[in-house]
Amino acid sequence: MRHLIRLTDWTAADVDDVFALAHRFRADDGPRFDGAVAMFFPSSSIRTRVSFERGAARAGLQPIVFPPESLDKPEALEDVAGYLAQFVDAVVVRHPDISVLERMAEADAVPVINAMTSENHPCEVLSDLFALSLSADVRALRYVFVGADGNIGRAWREAAQVLSLDFMQCCPAGLGMTEVRSTDDLGAAVSRADVILTDGPGAHAEALSGYRVTADVLEKAPAGVRLAPCPPFLRGREVSVDALVSDAFVGYGFKSALIPVQQAVLAHCITPGL
Repeated sequence: MRHLIRLTDWTAADVDDVFALAHRFRADDGPRFDGAVAMFFPSSSIRTRVSFERGAARAGLQPIVFPPESLDKPEALEDVAGYLAQFVDAVVVRHPDISVLERMAEADAVPVINAMTSENHPCEVLSDLFALSLSADVRALRYVFVGADGNIGRAWREAAQVLSLDFMQCCPAGLGMTEVRSTDDLGAAVSRADVILTDGPGAHAEALSGYRVTADVLEKAPAGVRLAPCPPFLRGREVSVDALVSDAFVGYGFKSALIPVQQAVLAHCITPGL
């Protein structure tokens, strides 16, 4: 049985297979199912929830949505997974605690897919990489993540490890991730970036105030640089308004890749070897 908890649980071949399936779904030629998916989403989720629900429905999988607190009861998670397996073909979970997903997956009763935890956000990064792959060789691009250690940065680190990406972090000293090259020089970092990634500062807003990506910062980047801030972003916080109206900003349509990628992840986990 295949799950998606961390991208590092997968191989580069898994990612390639998901991208191939995403191309099929994008062309309305993806596999069809006659089943259901249990989804656990908080009310604050917008893009990930919409794309998973809509994608599942278009692939013939009825989405049945619960709040993530439904998994916080005393019942053993292996029992929850065992019972859900009688009714659904997969489980999609957004929950802050990744161990909740790990314990459900350990039962090997039904595929478990990570829709975001405090540790990582694998489907978001897969979607960004697929969107980039439509116009470039993602393995040949140079990625710079501007921000502190957090779930988005860690998800990109996972992708970099699986796909051998040229990936580095730009942040103040003390806020870097382990096993990632880092610099505190924003100008030097973007001067070699093909893709600039950002995330919200969380508790480090003051420390990261000097790391805002602006139009002036983008001027230091190579021609054709892509700015892909992770939503939700705040204008004037991690990215400036003038950066968002620049040619570098990938735009809202970039996230349209979420639907075919969520469909591909579901298909890849439900039917291994598809």
